[in-house]
Amino acid sequence: MHGSASAAGPVSEPTRPDTAGLGTVLEIVTAIRSGATSAEDVARLCLDAIEAAEPTLQAWCHLDAVAVVDEARERDRQWADDRASVGPLHGVPIGVKDIIDVAGMPTTNGADIPVDGAATRDADVVARLRAAGAVIVGKTVTTEFALFRPGPTTNPHDPARTPGGSSSGSAAAVGAGTIPLAIGTQTAGSVLRPASFCGVVGGKPTVGSVPRDGVTLCSPTLDTIGMIGSDVEGVALALGVMASDPENFTPTSVDDSLRVGFCRTFDWDAIDPDARDAVETAVDGLADDLPVIEVELPEAMRDLVVAQRTIMTVEIADQLRGVRDAHGDRLSPGLLAMLEDGDAQRSDYDRAIAIAAAGRLALDEVFGHVDVLLAPVVLGEAPPIDTTGDPLLCRMWTLLGTPAIAVPGLHGANGLPIGLQVVGPRGRDGVALGAARSIAHLLVDGIHPVSGAQRDRHP
Repeated sequence: MHGSASAAGPVSEPTRPDTAGLGTVLEIVTAIRSGATSAEDVARLCLDAIEAAEPTLQAWCHLDAVAVVDEARERDRQWADDRASVGPLHGVPIGVKDIIDVAGMPTTNGADIPVDGAATRDADVVARLRAAGAVIVGKTVTTEFALFRPGPTTNPHDPARTPGGSSSGSAAAVGAGTIPLAIGTQTAGSVLRPASFCGVVGGKPTVGSVPRDGVTLCSPTLDTIGMIGSDVEGVALALGVMASDPENFTPTSVDDSLRVGFCRTFDWDAIDPDARDAVETAVDGLADDLPVIEVELPEAMRDLVVAQRTIMTVEIADQLRGVRDAHGDRLSPGLLAMLEDGDAQRSDYDRAIAIAAAGRLALDEVFGHVDVLLAPVVLGEAPPIDTTGDPLLCRMWTLLGTPAIAVPGLHGANGLPIGLQVVGPRGRDGVALGAARSIAHLLVDGIHPVSGAQRDRHP
């Protein structure tokens, strides 16, 4: 396993978007608190960037610039009146995926179904972000009911390619440098896949750690609210706010005692050759700074992808049954076929749940030997825009409920972004985020391939 650090490997130039020229989330907060800028100035710069990008990017489905500026001015008044009361995201602009309620805005779910008015209250996660000082910019485009029919959004690196789904608009808006953070959700791979295609950070927390009140659900077992951002620190901060648990989402410090495992997963052969080369080159280079061992996943985890598909399709059929009955003529053929598949697979559901439980026990054994796992996250560069890409490499981790972070810094044969996935034990989000932060810095700074013989193999 050797690779070139050229077209298919990590590059030495930073890949993190500089949001509207404002820098990272923490840099934005610091600049506002120091008086170097204001929340209103930040909001206006982001709105200008959105206006410039939107004719091609098409990342937003609802945006009220006047309301955004008014909310930013309120943040500035709060800062002037009582600085001690401002929150950790004071003045930070954030986008919201359009399956999540925002008061005063419609929730369309990316579907061709008439919406009866606007939401009357914020979803819990939106309310928590506002309470922390964030400025809600608007609603970002999602695929139909956060599934697979593409919306109009394009990839910020190549408009002929998909930004990924289903958090398409959130990932594209951050990848284009128009906003620093946007909420996404993941049922299969809908946070990590678009983040990887758009060259930004995607954070999926431990399942159940972030409340879902005010969110359109597809699969109650799997649906997880995450965050897409320009850097790991900003994503971690926002996840901690949404979970009301900042301590557990604070990235832990990393030293040479961190045990890092690399697993190719059971689907390594499905990955494009240039993407495999990029991942292996990156892992080889990381071994210069972190102790990396190769890990072969237990056989008890082999059927997790099939189990995830079964649970997802059966639960989607249950969740959207009323929508199908009332508006079946407005649903895409692909969604209708998925709902039929869900009904047909109902007899396999209990077995899939049992496979998931056995897989979690097997993963606990793996995490007895390593602290985090590195794994591929996408099959290759973003495919053409008429699809959203395959979530194959994310399905297993979503079913297991682990925290998983997609970090940028790798590129495929055409120079387009490919992410690397950092997976941690359930409930130890800070460990996963700490490792992801260190790995992201190493990838951005540039790493050099080393011999595969320098990695040990864990049997």
